[in-house]
This record gives sequence, structure tokens and C-alpha cells, in this order.
Amino acid sequence: MRALFWVLLLAALAVAITLAARYNAGYVLLVLHPYRVELSLNFLIALMLIGFAALYALLRALAHALRLPNQVRRFRERRRLERAADSLYAALRAYFEGRYAQAEKVAAQSIELKEHSGLAAVIAARAAHELRAFERRDSYLARSAYYHDADQTMRIVAQAELMLHARQYQAALAALERLPRKHTAALRLELKAQQQARNWDRYLELVSQLERAQALDETQAAELRRHAIGENIARKARDADELREYWQRLAARERQDVKIAACAAHAFARLRLFDEALTLVQQSLERNWDSELVALYGVCSASDPRRQIERAEGWLRAHPTDPALLLALGRLCARSQLWGKAKSYIEASLSLEQSFQAHIELARLHEGLGEADAAQSHYQASLRLAEHEIEPRPQLPLMPAPAAEPTQA
Repeated sequence: MRALFWVLLLAALAVAITLAARYNAGYVLLVLHPYRVELSLNFLIALMLIGFAALYALLRALAHALRLPNQVRRFRERRRLERAADSLYAALRAYFEGRYAQAEKVAAQSIELKEHSGLAAVIAARAAHELRAFERRDSYLARSAYYHDADQTMRIVAQAELMLHARQYQAALAALERLPRKHTAALRLELKAQQQARNWDRYLELVSQLERAQALDETQAAELRRHAIGENIARKARDADELREYWQRLAARERQDVKIAACAAHAFARLRLFDEALTLVQQSLERNWDSELVALYGVCSASDPRRQIERAEGWLRAHPTDPALLLALGRLCARSQLWGKAKSYIEASLSLEQSFQAHIELARLHEGLGEADAAQSHYQASLRLAEHEIEPRPQLPLMPAPAAEPTQA
């Protein structure tokens, strides 16, 4: 519709010009002595229009000729950028497809195009790392630092991740130290590096930072924190004073955690500080019942064993079907030379759950009572159970065997 409008407009304009020229009888007289030129006004107007058009075309051609070198330069630059973008895309695609040799080759070509060379160098370094070409990897990482577009954070994070993957955690930590500000991904990398370096105090700080940044939910943070504190407790279990000091420095919610309390109780028990271990176990069991702590309670020798048995029997009224508690009572009674009660408790534990430790304890009890056949039977049963257990429980010290000629309680 618009095209038809313009056609009609031009046609009308042509008719108007033709009519105007037909009725225009004017002329122009040009005098340049001794010459005299007389032209019609219509012809002069047409001549001027043609001259203007020719001059305009000439000037446009001249301007285009002057701009031509710049246009060629821009065209070549645009083609270079397109080739660089295509090369970078091809390198990324090959890398994520797992074709690391092709990714390294294309990324190396992209580096030479001088566009996004820093990113291309990092891609080449990652590909070389996957190919276990560590010298080329380090060379690419070193080259990436010299390009103006190389983002320092990108290069450092890539280097730290690759060093961590190669289990060079000290090099990874050294790289991360150069970051001016650590984002969540960098904190996660440092968390892994600190775990490998077994720097548990810094590990706990990172867990708190990631939890505040909502990079870890409460359950994950609690599990990681529990693991780190357990490792710290195990490290400090060589010295009683150091262990006590560390335990007191823990927050109240951490001391009330059943798993952490179990680690601390085991550490105190290994140092033969059974009263302190029992105190931890008792306080923790009063808050939350845990079979692992009950098992530890049974191997700790208290200064007042009778009171220890009474407390366990009090728990038995609330937990009559807990096999770990029954086994613990059997251990305690055997230690106090209450052989009859020890046997009944261990047999009750076995009736609820077959465990190789209960069979061993009962075998030792029968052996001490001179019942060799029964002892042999329970030893064999314990071996069969131990062979089939995929994740055996932590080994606890066995109770001492009774005397050769026991007296029934």
C-alpha cells in the first residue's frame, strides 16, 4: 500500500513538473564578452540538477575511497573476532564432551587469535590436566597471566581446582591465598584443601562461613562440623590436659552432640580416664539415647563399679530391648565377677541381636568357667558373624576373662 502511494505521488509530481515546464516561457541570458548564451529556464534547471547529482556522486565515491582502508581493517577485525568466538565455542564444546585432546588443540589455536586468550588458556590448561600433561597445563596457566583479558579470579580458581584434583593441597591453598576476595566456589575449594591438609580449625571456620552464605544447609554443616571436631579430638587425645582444654572450649551445642560426645568419651577412655569418659557418656545418654555410647559405657572401669551397674540397670528399665545395653551390663557384671548375671545379660543381648562381640564375650565367659565346648561354639559363631559384617562396629576392649574357679553370685 505504501509503495503504491509513492508511485502515485511520483507520477503526480512528474505531471506537475511537465505542465509547469510547458507553460514556463522564461529564459536565461548569459553574457561573457564577446560571448552571449541564451538558455531556456527549464533547460538550465535540468542542467543544474544533473550537475548537482554528478557532484554528489563524485563526492560520495571519493569519501568511500578514503574510508575503504578503515572498512577493510574493520572487516578483517570482525572476521578475526568471529573466528576467535567460533574457536572458543568449539574448544568449550569439545571439553564438555570429554574430547580433551581436541579441546586443548582448538583452545591453543584460539590463544593465537588474541581474543579471549586468557579464557582459552584456562580451557587448554584444564584439558591438558585431564590428559595428565601437567607440564603443558602449567605452561598454559602461566601464559594466561600475561593476557590483558585474563581474569585473575578465573585463573586462580582454575589453578587451585587443578592442584586440588592432583592432591597438591598446599599448592591449592597457596593459589587461593592470592584471591582478594573469596566467593562461595573458592570457599568450597579451600574447604576441600584444608580437609586434605587436616587443618581442622580453619576447616571449622570455613564450614561456618559456607553455612552463613547458605551454601550448606544446617544438616550438612552439622555433619561436617562433627567430623572436624572428631578429628581434632582424636589429634588431642595424646595429652589429657590438652584434651580437657579443647573439650571445654567447644560450644555447648557441640558438647551436647551425641556423636561428638562419643568421640570425646573414646578419647578419654584411651587415656585411661574412665571416670571422665563415664561422666560424658552418662550426661549424653540422659539427653539422647545412643547404642554406641552404651557400648562404651560397658568397657569403662569406674571407681565405683557397683554404682555403675545400678545406673545401667536403671537404664534397662527404660530400654529393656536394647542389645547394646544388655551387652554392656554383661561386661560390667563380668568385671565385678557376677558371672551368673553376666551370662544372663549377654545371652539376652544375643537373643535380640546376633553380634560377634557378644559371642566373643560369652565364649570368654564359658572358657573361664571351664566350659570348653560352649566356648568353642561361641568363638565359631563370632567368626561367622565377623566375616559377614560389611561395616563392623568400632572395636572395643574385651572384658577380662573370669578366674579359673569362679564363684556364682
